[in-house]
Amino acid sequence: MKITKKKLELAVAQNILSKDQAENLVDFLKTMPSAGPSFDFTHILYYMGGLIAIGAMTLFMNLGWEKFGGWGILCMSLVYAVVSILLANSFREKGHAVPAGICATFVVALTPLAIYGLQQAMGWWPDDSTYREYHRFIKWHWIYLELGTLAVGAIVVRIYRYPFLQMPIAVTLWYLSMDIASLIAGGRPDYQLRALVSMWFGLANMFYAFWVDIRSRKSGDYAFWLYLFGVMAFWGGMSYQHSDSELSKFIYFCVNMALIGIGVVIVRRVFVVFGAIGASIYLGHLASEVFKDSWFFPISLSALGLSIIYLGLLWQKNEKLIIRQFRRFLPSQLRELLEERAS
Repeated sequence: MKITKKKLELAVAQNILSKDQAENLVDFLKTMPSAGPSFDFTHILYYMGGLIAIGAMTLFMNLGWEKFGGWGILCMSLVYAVVSILLANSFREKGHAVPAGICATFVVALTPLAIYGLQQAMGWWPDDSTYREYHRFIKWHWIYLELGTLAVGAIVVRIYRYPFLQMPIAVTLWYLSMDIASLIAGGRPDYQLRALVSMWFGLANMFYAFWVDIRSRKSGDYAFWLYLFGVMAFWGGMSYQHSDSELSKFIYFCVNMALIGIGVVIVRRVFVVFGAIGASIYLGHLASEVFKDSWFFPISLSALGLSIIYLGLLWQKNEKLIIRQFRRFLPSQLRELLEERAS
């Protein structure tokens, strides 16, 4: 439930809180770290500007920068980073958490460009590829850029502690999984191997995100981006696995249903969305391949859908009781996390 000034005024009007208590509560809530940005025009402008700036130095980097050479690229990256740190500190001192977090994130996003410039300057770059290919192609030697980015990201997160900083870290972990697969395959496009590595790396990333979620349960939502890219890597790698066995396809369906269940339990929509897509893919396979000439399949599927709706009604009636009984068996830290996310 979102606490608004209007709700506090109503509480004062009904003598639940005094006026001084309401004002003190507002001041206290302002000092608390935000679990996530609100969807208002100011924050839209913040993130639009931040993402444009980050994109300019990452996704939309062109060959024009190559004329500056390695030392030029490194120096310009460091100048950008220093300016971003100064802005982040200034915004933080003034209490502007969102722009401060975006500026700190910009420092992390600049790291692979700075490392690329250093490698070019020192003559360590192994081929004729350029930085603009970093976000487009999978190559084993990007690993140095990614490891450096993770190291800088860990330092910046420890200093600034803004949830948005997890975004470049999550993206880098995703890139790292694909480039490790390329390294294992000797640079060959072994897509099955890459999918397998992506799946297991995504699974490990989801466990890491869960650990971060537990650790940050009383502060901001630091696990959102880790969950997002972890689930994407795991689900994408799993979905890309080839098999002619109906049993393996059914296991795929069960895993997706498990993702939906996990998403409901830990209150994370990304699990539910990808699980629902995977389950729909399996049902589409049944309709188009296994039961393509069966008149009974659409009827049974409709009955299943209506049954799920009925289960939803039963769940709505008994949700509080079921959740309360279920959480009794959970560790205290996980119980606190679920209560925090549900509120």
